[in-house]
Amino acid sequence: MKIAPGSQIDHTVLKKGIYISRIDDDITTYDIRLRLPNREPVLTNAAMHTTEHLFKAHIKDTEFSDNIIYFGPMGSRTGYYLLTRSLSDSYTINLIKETFQFIADYWGVVPGASPKECANCVDHNLPQAKEEARAFLKIIENWEKSDLKYPVKDEETE
Repeated sequence: MKIAPGSQIDHTVLKKGIYISRIDDDITTYDIRLRLPNREPVLTNAAMHTTEHLFKAHIKDTEFSDNIIYFGPMGSRTGYYLLTRSLSDSYTINLIKETFQFIADYWGVVPGASPKECANCVDHNLPQAKEEARAFLKIIENWEKSDLKYPVKDEETE
């Protein structure tokens, strides 16, 4: 069986931030990590769900929205995946920063959260989503292309 690239990450040294999970031709999968795996509580479903709705609402109005393939939660509830087509890493980092700022500043009805539009419309929490966005913005404030590589354990210190 072929091992998925994400399975090769050392989750014991993984930090919060933005990473390139994989590249397939012109599609880049970004790992947007808001929690330290196995070292702190996971994100709540309600905060993740609201963040997902707000992230998608914001990026659909961006210049290259057609280049966004997918944004959604990780099953581990430690972050999200963002898949893009033919976008530069620098553009994508800035898009992520702008979108989390949008979430942090947002007040109002959560887009797409009506019973007609959402399969779990009662499981949203805007204040939690805003709190998570503010905390993550502090982590990625100075994030740049050179920071996109997953951290590895320093073998000399083991």
